[in-house]
Amino acid sequence: MNAEFLTISLLNGVSYGLLLFMLSSGLTLIFSMMGVLNFAHTSFYMLGAYFAYTLSGVVGFWPALFIAPLLVGALGALFERYSLRRVHKFGHVPELLVTFGLSYLILEIVQLVWGRGTVPYALPPQLQGPLFTLYGTQFPKSRSFVMLVALLMLLAVWLILTRTRIGLVIQAALKHPEMAQALGHNVPRVFMLVFGGGCALAGLAGVIGGNTYVTEPAMAMSVGSIIFVVVVVGGMGSLAGAFLASLLIGIVQSFAVAIDYSLVNFLGALGTQVTDQTFGYPVLRLTLSQVAPILPYLFLVLILIFRPKGLLGTRED
Repeated sequence: MNAEFLTISLLNGVSYGLLLFMLSSGLTLIFSMMGVLNFAHTSFYMLGAYFAYTLSGVVGFWPALFIAPLLVGALGALFERYSLRRVHKFGHVPELLVTFGLSYLILEIVQLVWGRGTVPYALPPQLQGPLFTLYGTQFPKSRSFVMLVALLMLLAVWLILTRTRIGLVIQAALKHPEMAQALGHNVPRVFMLVFGGGCALAGLAGVIGGNTYVTEPAMAMSVGSIIFVVVVVGGMGSLAGAFLASLLIGIVQSFAVAIDYSLVNFLGALGTQVTDQTFGYPVLRLTLSQVAPILPYLFLVLILIFRPKGLLGTRED
């Protein structure tokens, strides 16, 4: 491995990891505040991309960057107010079912409105081309922008939760909802705002992820499972854990995809000859890039075995 490979793979991994964090942070906030595991979370990510695509054709990308997440957040708040709140008293299973059903409803609506194929959601001129060239390899402006927005979002969420009155009310409603209600705070409204805010964060990730990667109806499903891996590995309800897990998974996957090396090559370098008759030979021929998609789930299994509460989690349930 040379310096070029290490540096570019690390930058790509951090960029992808921060996009995962933008998605998982909203889901983590919703779970930590409300105890609701929102199966439709990545569907709001998809809506953010499609809303931004439509708005970009009308008002341009930069206004859409602010308007689309607000629209997604408003839809999330309405869903919590008129649907999720009604089933909340029946326990977690009805909550899972109603969010699971919402994900399919959103998918069908997206396909009806925008079609089943990929839409031409392009980068604005300011984000096209390379930001810099390192060791002869160009690093695109779009991925740098993803990193910048993710870090600014992390700072904003931290400041709101720890340095503002509404952040203190949210934390009080989480730990002692009855006392917060007795002090005159509208706890159901707080939960509605938290759910809408979490969906808005997913929508923001969709706005910048849709044109950096691809905008299509399958985009929600493609990141759906990996987001739950991030939340569990980081620790249920831990925003810092989600940040750490996102970076770890992003970096590991980026390096794995770029490495075309198998156990056969490794054993051969050690002087061990492996032939077609060797037991498990087809498995040994699999390269690291071929098994890269399953690495996060292997990480998930190991975490659940050796540290069930996650890397930085505090919840035992």
